[in-house]
Amino acid sequence: MLPLALLIALGVFLWRKIGPTLAGLNPLAAREPQVTVTHNTVLTQVEALGRLELVRYRFKDVVEYKRSSKYPFLPDAKAALIVGGEAVGCLDLRKIKPQDVALEGDSVVRLLLPAPELCTFQVDHSQSRVFSTENTFFQDAQVVDEAYRYAEAQVRRSALQSGILAETQRNAEQILVPMLRTLTGRRVIIGQRLVAPAPARKL
Repeated sequence: MLPLALLIALGVFLWRKIGPTLAGLNPLAAREPQVTVTHNTVLTQVEALGRLELVRYRFKDVVEYKRSSKYPFLPDAKAALIVGGEAVGCLDLRKIKPQDVALEGDSVVRLLLPAPELCTFQVDHSQSRVFSTENTFFQDAQVVDEAYRYAEAQVRRSALQSGILAETQRNAEQILVPMLRTLTGRRVIIGQRLVAPAPARKL
């Protein structure tokens, strides 16, 4: 009985050691799916950023886009979209020049800021969807893309009309005045650099 018990124990031991390997060699055995990903990332550009983002506007819009047909006997192509968009107002701090900072006596510092800018405006596709398309004749993607481009331009117009540049200027003063007062120990007066108007076009 002892030799038989030893053989059984040896068999169990060997199966535990080499059993998984043998199972892996079985072409009919179920396997976990393997994923192979190859990357070849190339750094193409490094850009120094100096924009201070100060306000973000978010918009929601229903866009009904219509494009007339090339042929009079065909109906106009239409697309209806529910669009979410956002615009960001900022200051480009790289435009501040040494002459824009002036010390007056021992108690005042004056700073001229560059004009506020609308640094980004875009459609937020995660908050947008196509509601319907009509008469696109297998050109759904093209018509929808045109509608999104129109919606993006509308985000820019809406942001400017809503006063995003003035809000950017106010937020800049609220952030920079306390910070500069703490750093310099002086009273801080912030102004905006005057920009000469563009010459009128001759008719």
